[in-house]
Amino acid sequence: MIEFGHGTHTGLRREHNEDTYCADPDMGLWLVADGMGGHEHGEVASALARDVVIREVNRGKSLADAIQAADEEIIRHSNEKRSERPMGTTVVAVRVRNHDYEVAWVGDSRVYLWNAQLRQISQDHSYVQELIDQGAISAAQARTHPHRNVVTQALGVTMPDQLKIETLRGTLQPGQALLLCSDGLTEEVEDLSISEILGRGLSTQETVDHLILAALDHGGSDNITVLLVKCI
Repeated sequence: MIEFGHGTHTGLRREHNEDTYCADPDMGLWLVADGMGGHEHGEVASALARDVVIREVNRGKSLADAIQAADEEIIRHSNEKRSERPMGTTVVAVRVRNHDYEVAWVGDSRVYLWNAQLRQISQDHSYVQELIDQGAISAAQARTHPHRNVVTQALGVTMPDQLKIETLRGTLQPGQALLLCSDGLTEEVEDLSISEILGRGLSTQETVDHLILAALDHGGSDNITVLLVKCI
């Protein structure tokens, strides 16, 4: 049995919310997309990503194939509009069937596994993550790096033949949870603080609300979207 919470907030410094999400327990699908390109660009890209993934999953496609289709659709839409500004979005999606889950992502929106401890199970497609992998900087240094918001993969920006869709599978045991979020949460709230909030024993919706409030309390510099999917 699944319990879930969900929420999004524009934040304190942005005029528009370019994040989009899906929380559909009937489909067993949860998704966060963080749009890029400014108002009427990021919003459109993230909404297209959500809608195409939902459509393709309903057609029986895997998450990876659905995300590939979303990339192609966003590029096609951008070409038709002849937009001068790039239109892109990150995406992280989870499908849960029985106790098994599948995760797929592109960009730096994240998914964590909570099992009394917090562990990031996705890996950011970002410039600073590449520097971490090379040993050039530490994870702590990455938090304040001037290029920490530069993503190396995004739907609508990365061409379909170069798109790197990461996937993983696992089993969700009772008491465990998956946390999906845009970087509006992780930019403001460190993993240790996220873990502390998750450990309070609140309902999934209360936990999501507290996480969003924590991001706002720390500045709310970006749109914030949080989904929490718990096996009970």
